[in-house]
Amino acid sequence: MKPLPAGSPIAVDLFAGAGGFSLGALYARLHVVAAVEYDPSACKTYRRNLIEIAGARTHLFDKNILEIDPAELMRTVDLVPGQCDILLGGPPCQGFSAHRLNNAGVNDPRNSLLIRYFEYVKILRPKVFLVENVPGMLWPRHRDWIDEFYRLADAAGYELPPPFSLNAKDYGVPQNRKRVFLVGRDRSLKIAIDWPPSPSHHSPDESGRAGGKKKPWRVAATVFQRKLRKEDPNNRHMQHGKALTDAFKKTPINGGSRSASGRTLACHSDHDGHSDVYGRINPRLPGPTMTTACVNPSKGRFVHPTRAHGITLRHAARFQTFPDWYEFQGGLMAGGAQVGNAVPVKMARVLLSSLMASVKKGTVEIAKVASKA
Repeated sequence: MKPLPAGSPIAVDLFAGAGGFSLGALYARLHVVAAVEYDPSACKTYRRNLIEIAGARTHLFDKNILEIDPAELMRTVDLVPGQCDILLGGPPCQGFSAHRLNNAGVNDPRNSLLIRYFEYVKILRPKVFLVENVPGMLWPRHRDWIDEFYRLADAAGYELPPPFSLNAKDYGVPQNRKRVFLVGRDRSLKIAIDWPPSPSHHSPDESGRAGGKKKPWRVAATVFQRKLRKEDPNNRHMQHGKALTDAFKKTPINGGSRSASGRTLACHSDHDGHSDVYGRINPRLPGPTMTTACVNPSKGRFVHPTRAHGITLRHAARFQTFPDWYEFQGGLMAGGAQVGNAVPVKMARVLLSSLMASVKKGTVEIAKVASKA
């Protein structure tokens, strides 16, 4: 990766995880001066790839964000208020997850990390900020958290349009992955945010209406076309017992579901279970959402399209558009969690490039947003 030129836009990445947002920022030619992450394995991944291999001049704060004073972060990396061009962050989403039943997650303490994020906004005074989270954060039962975030933004002088739900497959990622993005700008600055950027990819059914400017969605087959390197430490998949392996062999290739394998469990006498569990990935469509359990076929449609085992960690990373040189540390399950929590690298690059173009251009009017989540 080429060295960043002097005067490159400055970014700070909170809840940085394995570095999907940060790597996208580097590709967008941003200087990530600081990153905050608590998980030890994710920190090892971030340090190994972004700092040691890619040469990012990033100070990684490897401790709980609740224990780091924003002013301390600024002193450490020599930042003054307003110098940060963009603050990034994807607060842990488990409290907002769609997998939480009934009112589970409403009082999850992890939800409060969304408010902690804004405490950094108030102190750093970035020109713009960008928050990524799961669609579940917009559910009515979480309304109090979102309302409080908007109240804080308004009180601090930030304009915050309605949330946008964006799908990674519309931006060149081979994965059907919906996420919510909140983007805010300092009202005192003459900046118009052109948001969100126009999709670059479309459904094949829309080919006649795309005007030749958009490309068809990237499908899962692109992830499996390139051979895996035997020496790649992330070229690993779960080891399955004979019963599962036999079931996978009976599951029709190219998108077959568990039910087609003839395998039933005791619990299926009461209900058929989730149809995607133990299902094969369909190579003709964008892949399924990579979750924190994406290497475990019992957690979703994560079986290889043609082989009798789950996808490898490298396959999962490719779905998230991480380059093959990016090595996830901590083992198979820890690596899967890091991949599932990440912002797809290519999507991060597109979004950040668009936002930085707006910051660089500047204008005296506020841009009008076209739609909301």
